[in-house]
Amino acid sequence: MILKRLLFAVLLLSVSALQSVAADKGSKEKSDSIKTGWNFGALPAISFDTDLGFQYGALVNFFDYGNGKRFPAYNQSLYFEVSHFTKGSGVYRFYYNSDQLIKNFDLSLDLTYLPDQANDFYGFNGFESVLNKNWEDDKSSAYKTRMFYKFQQNLFRFKVDFQHKIGDSKFKWIGGINLLNFSLSSVDIDRLNKNKSDANKLPSVQSQPGLYEKYIDWGIIKPGEANGGFIPELKAGIVYDTRNVKVNPMKGMWTEAVITAVPTFLGSESGFTRFALTHRQYFTLIPNDLSLAYRVGWQQTLGGRVPFYMEPQMITTAMTGYATIGLGGSKYLRGARRDRVVGDGVVYGNFELRWKFARMNFIKQKFYWGLNTFLDMGQVTRKVALPIILLLPENPYDYFNPGAEKMHATYGAGLRLAMNQNFVIAIDYGIAANKQDGDSGLYIGLHYLF
Repeated sequence: MILKRLLFAVLLLSVSALQSVAADKGSKEKSDSIKTGWNFGALPAISFDTDLGFQYGALVNFFDYGNGKRFPAYNQSLYFEVSHFTKGSGVYRFYYNSDQLIKNFDLSLDLTYLPDQANDFYGFNGFESVLNKNWEDDKSSAYKTRMFYKFQQNLFRFKVDFQHKIGDSKFKWIGGINLLNFSLSSVDIDRLNKNKSDANKLPSVQSQPGLYEKYIDWGIIKPGEANGGFIPELKAGIVYDTRNVKVNPMKGMWTEAVITAVPTFLGSESGFTRFALTHRQYFTLIPNDLSLAYRVGWQQTLGGRVPFYMEPQMITTAMTGYATIGLGGSKYLRGARRDRVVGDGVVYGNFELRWKFARMNFIKQKFYWGLNTFLDMGQVTRKVALPIILLLPENPYDYFNPGAEKMHATYGAGLRLAMNQNFVIAIDYGIAANKQDGDSGLYIGLHYLF
């Protein structure tokens, strides 16, 4: 199945490359290694989930290289993604990036709507929240519901970031605003049960509540947060950037320190501030072919109360995908379950060996194949405050394991196919080192992780 999807992606990429030749018609390249004008690549978004249904859609990324003098740097990038699950979830995204639209400013704009019928929720503080897989396994005698660790979340996001170089230095200042609106509720069981046999139907939330409903009943999720809310986030910071290219650098570093503030006077129900420090560095091991890349980061709440649904959201100035959620899943802890590690403060690290093992020219486009091996790590450094567990109406140790939090780790490998150095098809397979984090995960999308 994986091979078929990869071959389909390569075929579609080749068709896109052929069409980009027509888009470049009339422009002359100075050499075969430089791209000019407009170029694009595309991928299908096809999958199936027992409860969410069939996913269908596509994504496309346009690049404007202008006269080619800055290649592989582009003048502007436009990214569109539309995909939909037959039972309601989806991804609807537009992302724009340019350092030429406004002189001396690097501008990024993101407009995204993410309806999610079954968003993951495993509690807080990593291993201190117990993951009981039998409760969601309908073949187990302890089965409760496949939706036990789920709730419904619809997220609308409008995000604008600016970067501006400070004099002739490698430093830039960062500014931005991130508007998020969360709409939350219990999973719509009736919708997911449509067209299912009685044997495969999910139990109702009333007869079998999940962790989200229990946390509301126990007062861990506050009444004012249970249904979501509006988050107007202001951002400021500084960046030190010496990378030789934006996508898959072979040398250099990117270090950023960012503070965000969510004020109540802009409409948020609670005010809070957070701080994030991120360092990425790239080393050439074999010129042009093999590099070592790593990213380490720390994020923590400085003051105020962060709503539970905002805790997993990571502070970032470079969005390589539609999601900015944290430890667990495709962006920070590959192989662990999505949002498995959530706290008021977290540290993380991602370490990759990146090998470009083959290159080819095809339909006047330049391609390379790449292999990655990786190790991802993370841990909660500041815990979300929880009630005294002995006062809970159920056996608290079915849900909580006080003092258990420690370093989470995953490992795996990935495959890359890059066109003109910027459009990168990415396939990663990660394995969780501890079964309390899940088993494994397969991720198919675009871009290197960082």
